Amino acid sequence: MKKLAALFLIIILFLHVGSCTEDAVNENKKTEIKVPLGDPFILLYDDTYYAYGTHGNDGIEVYTSDNMVEWEGPLGVTNGYALHKNDVWADQWFWAPEVYLINGKFLMYYSANEHICIAESDSPLGPFVQDVKKPMLEDEKCIDNSLFIDDDGTAYLSFVRFNDGNNIWIAELEDDLRSIKMETLTKCLNVSQSWEEVWPRVNEGSFITKNNGVYYMTYSANSYESQLYGIGVAMATNIMGPWNKSENNPIYQKPGDLVGVGHSAMFTDKNGQLRKVFHAHFSKTKIHPRNMYITSVEFENMDGKEVMTIDPDYITTVFKEY
Repeated sequence: MKKLAALFLIIILFLHVGSCTEDAVNENKKTEIKVPLGDPFILLYDDTYYAYGTHGNDGIEVYTSDNMVEWEGPLGVTNGYALHKNDVWADQWFWAPEVYLINGKFLMYYSANEHICIAESDSPLGPFVQDVKKPMLEDEKCIDNSLFIDDDGTAYLSFVRFNDGNNIWIAELEDDLRSIKMETLTKCLNVSQSWEEVWPRVNEGSFITKNNGVYYMTYSANSYESQLYGIGVAMATNIMGPWNKSENNPIYQKPGDLVGVGHSAMFTDKNGQLRKVFHAHFSKTKIHPRNMYITSVEFENMDGKEVMTIDPDYITTVFKEY
């Protein structure tokens, strides 16, 4: 009987230890929650990364990070919103924000109710407001506005117009950075490559950078709902065009396990590395909420020509644990 009792005690201790070990393993396997931003944009300011994007119903949220991987938020001054609908024109469909520090003010270019807009703040956390509540183009629906300031200080806005599907146009801005010089409005891109013809007719989400005197415009094609939503690039030696799409397009589509990859922007990280932030579908079976990812951009020499490449490896952004 003593032997049986001892054996029984050993079994109980073994099960207890096993249970504790399993609990410890499960504790280390905490579920990581990804940052739910579509059409993302990242601003590096005062050694902190600020991420904005499409997500909230009542405006534009903002999240912050020290390392690009772990994020906190939303931290906007108005219930998590950096921009709230009460402070600006429109009350729905707040999409695709970009934020820039210019002359001591933070300017947010964004879409609302399918119109392009701009709002201003003294802080990257907001509140971003419009003194005059109106879109930049009052008589035409447009989306996905993106700012580019050239070496000589001239400012341009690229954006989507709804003619023959979604296509990308560009125009010079007035010195106030809030008004479009309509006489400079020029078409840049429309659906023209076979990979873009999944459904429907879409070129959107433009972002321009410049390297060695060449302008590079990344853009997205196909519906954002498609798993074949992807990123292409076009080049020009004059920002007003003509823009020539790369024969290597799409340069980013379905990396790793991601689908629905697109609407990207670029920024330079703390180490001087050019980065690209983009969104992808929540999973292979669910689109929303789309999540934010970050990768690297390089310019490489291939057969005597400079080519933009995007690293297939990416950072998955997650919420910081406490």
